[in-house]
Amino acid sequence: MSETDALEGKSVLIVDDEPDVLETLEQLLSMCRVVKASSFSQAKEFLEGEPFDIAILDIMGVDGYELLEIANKRKVIAVILTAHAFSVEDTVKSFKGGAASYVPKEKISQIVTYLSDIVYAREKGKSLRWRWLERLNDYYEKVFGPDWQDKDKEFWEKFRKYYRY
Repeated sequence: MSETDALEGKSVLIVDDEPDVLETLEQLLSMCRVVKASSFSQAKEFLEGEPFDIAILDIMGVDGYELLEIANKRKVIAVILTAHAFSVEDTVKSFKGGAASYVPKEKISQIVTYLSDIVYAREKGKSLRWRWLERLNDYYEKVFGPDWQDKDKEFWEKFRKYYRY
């Protein structure tokens, strides 16, 4: 099964205050039913009123952490996609808050791969985060240095143990 097959027909809410990001995601996820929201209130209304398989949430400008809570309550898989809040601290906060993945906007072109990993994991009963570290560790090392996990060692040790790929 291809990555696009895994996402075929999935219902995805994308939330970002940047129109170009919304358009890019819509194009990349053409195999999905995509609903776009550019504000917190719009996204909240969609999340509370429609069923979604996945919500892709920005943090800055749209109260992404509050939307993450709503998505979790509605049992919608939440993926954080961010540029301005891209940090190790926000990565940890997002995972602790229930995000299935945390993706830098610089990697937006690979969103189909990340979402396919999550859909596959759900179908196979694996952790939704099972391939995150494999996919993004090198990028984090490049951006934050080889010791990027040292600040919250306990969290990352548990993460590696629990979310083995």
